Amino acid sequence: MFDSTIIILIPAIILTLYAQGKVQANLAKYLRIPTEKGYSGLQVARILLDQHGLAYIPIEMTRGRLSDHYDPRNKVVRLSQDVYYGNSIASVSVAAHEVGHAIQHANGYLPLTFRNRVFPIARFASSAAWLFIMVGLMLPSLGNLMNVGIILFSTAVLFQILTLPVEFNASSRALRLLDSNGFISDYENTGARKVLGAAALTYVAAMASGIAQLIRLILISNRRNNN
Repeated sequence: MFDSTIIILIPAIILTLYAQGKVQANLAKYLRIPTEKGYSGLQVARILLDQHGLAYIPIEMTRGRLSDHYDPRNKVVRLSQDVYYGNSIASVSVAAHEVGHAIQHANGYLPLTFRNRVFPIARFASSAAWLFIMVGLMLPSLGNLMNVGIILFSTAVLFQILTLPVEFNASSRALRLLDSNGFISDYENTGARKVLGAAALTYVAAMASGIAQLIRLILISNRRNNN
């Protein structure tokens, strides 16, 4: 039977597809355009870390595209090969963004602190939620298992919401650092904004998808209870 609540997910799915296409297109374009100064992502990250008293944080290369991240537990910046060795607008932008996360961590940036505390709970909740939801749907006689699953899923959605200010702040830091250090020109700044803006949109899409799914699950639960 057709579940009418699936309609709630359609706008989020469209946004997700748009965001994924936009980040891929911008990354492909600006990975091909070198900066005038010619610094690699590794060099930019190292200089910025040292400037902020973070010389103890190593920079490692990691496999895969779009695998760049800052690991707060081990205090290490990991850059994909294109970013690590590349001297493109995209390479230095992504490298500076990850350094932005390292600076957030070192400065005790409050949204990052909250997100890091929620992360272990959200990781468990996102895995366990669907088990409770599916069992609750198939075996309603077991009680409120579906509602337990919804509560767990809402924790994962909370994590996505907390991620937004962390990512936007890291991107704004990255742009300021690139400009103030002369790593990019005014023209290149436009490209850097497009790369980081597209990446940020993927987090907006993830949050929208999570919220839409949460609303859908609540409606399904209410409909089941009313029946």
